[in-house]
This record gives sequence, structure tokens and C-alpha cells, in this order.
Amino acid sequence: MQLHDVWFVLIAVLWIGYFFLEGFDFGIGILTKPLARDTAERRVLINTIGPVWDGNEVWLLTAGGATFAAFPDWYATLFSGFYIPLLVILVCLIVRGVAFEYRAKRDGARWQRNWEEAIFWTSLLPAFLWGVAFANIVRGVDIDAQKNYVGTFWDLLNPYALLGGLVTLALFTFHGAVFAALKTVGEIRERARRAALGAGLATAVLALAFLTWTQADSGNGRSLVALVVAVLGLLGALAANQLGREGWAFVLSGATVVAAVAMLFLALFPNVMPSSLNDAWSLTVSNSASAPYTLKLMTIVAAVFTPLVLLYQGWTYWVFRKRIGVQHIPAGH
Repeated sequence: MQLHDVWFVLIAVLWIGYFFLEGFDFGIGILTKPLARDTAERRVLINTIGPVWDGNEVWLLTAGGATFAAFPDWYATLFSGFYIPLLVILVCLIVRGVAFEYRAKRDGARWQRNWEEAIFWTSLLPAFLWGVAFANIVRGVDIDAQKNYVGTFWDLLNPYALLGGLVTLALFTFHGAVFAALKTVGEIRERARRAALGAGLATAVLALAFLTWTQADSGNGRSLVALVVAVLGLLGALAANQLGREGWAFVLSGATVVAAVAMLFLALFPNVMPSSLNDAWSLTVSNSASAPYTLKLMTIVAAVFTPLVLLYQGWTYWVFRKRIGVQHIPAGH
């Protein structure tokens, strides 16, 4: 395996880690509106991810930086061609972070309600748009011989991509509901389990259609294995949720996210962005990679710092592992 293949795998792992962690993060934000019945319960939901949401976004920054350094042509074509949806995602992530921090800065009901509304929409939109973006990457877009995207924004809103967006939206909502059931106590925990059932069933229908379409269009033997794992993980998560085994439900919903995203990368390889105009114009791991020396240096740095980051983030989740409920919210907050 050459270094550009290694870095394709590493970037895939970074995106998988981001969607696993930010998936339930987005799901919690989406559920603040339909699941929580009052301000205290919304505070409980937000507090379940309060210590970790910003750490989860580090995976996105690292994935983007690694793509820029390891595959500059991929980065340039992706961020220029997908400029509008990626800009919307970026703005949402900025506003979302501000909303988490500013919501409790004042006691006014209107002030808090406005920031809670921002949390909902800035969680829902990225959850949908990430699916649209990755579906287009796998499907292929209009790339010319100079590695430039020559399509329009509206070309990205095709039926396959829109279905991909609905899948990530439903899957992240399900993942978030399972996480909420795992991290809360009392009535909100029971409602989270019921919400997980509804979101999980919707995910099953949408994901089966999308992953089957992907497999039929650009799949291979490896992606088929990932598809089977994703389906089994989702069914297992639904069963564990119904049995009240929140820990297993979360592990299996996470496995569903991991397998589904892995399937997209397995179907994509060795391309990084297929061209729908001419297969010869597709960006691949070889024709879009940096120089071997750059990849070698990046590999050394990653080998040193990645374990440290994983240990720190794992420690953070361990420290904040306990369940919370409305009884833990001080009066007047």
C-alpha cells in the first residue's frame, strides 16, 4: 500500500470519527425542539453534549486540514465546486457554537428561546447538507480535464444526493435520541427511547434505499460487506433500544454510522471525486496526491499526535459519563 492510499484511509477514518461523534451531537440539537417540553429539559439535552461538542468538531478541522495537505487537488475541487453548501455548513457551525455559549448569558426567556431556535436549525441543516455533499462525491460531479468543477449549485440537488441528505438527517437524529436515552434520567429518558424508535424506523427505510442504490451504482465486494454491517447494526440498535439497553443501543447506532460512512469511501476508492463527464478526468488517490515527501512527513506527525488526541478525548468522555436530569438543573437556571 502506497502512502497516498494510506492517507485516503486516514482521511476516511477522520470523517467516520467526525460523523460518529458529531452525529449524536447534531441529533441532540435537533431533538431540543420535538423532545424537550420546557426550558429545563432543553437545558438537560444541551448539557449532555456541553462538555464535548467543541471537541467533536476537531475531527472536522483535522479532516479538512489532512485533505488540504495530502490531496490538494481534491481539496481545491471540492471546496470550490461545493462552495455554497459548505459555506452554509460553516456558518451554521459558527452560529451553533455561539448559541451554546451565549444561551445562558442572560436570563430573559426570549433571549434563551432565540438561541435555542438557532441550535435547532444549525444542527438540522448541517445534518442534511453533509449527506447531500457526500452523496455527490460518491455519485460523481461535472469535473473537466483541468480538474475544475464546471457544474452549478442546482446540479448538486439531484434525487440521489437529496436522499443522502435525508439519510444523514434521520440517522443522526436516531443516533442523538439513543445518546439522549443513554445520558438522561426520568421522563425525558423514556421519551428519548420512543423518539429513537420512530427515528430508527425512518432511518431504516431511507438508508436501505440509499445504500442499495449506492451499491448498485458504484459498489463492490468490500462496500457490500459494509452495507450488511450497517443494516445489522441498525436493526440491533433498534432491538437494544426497545429492551432498554441504552449502552448497547448507542454502540450499535454508532456502528451503523461507521459502517454506512465506510461504505461510501469503499465505493469511492480509488477515486476521490469521480467525474460524471469523463472517467479519465476523475480525481484519484494518485493524480490528486501531494509529493511523497509531504505524505511521509505527515505520516510521522500523525503517528505522534493522534494517540494523544484520542487519549485526551476519551478521558473527557469518561469524566462526563454520568446521567443527568431536570433535578440536576439549579432552580432559576
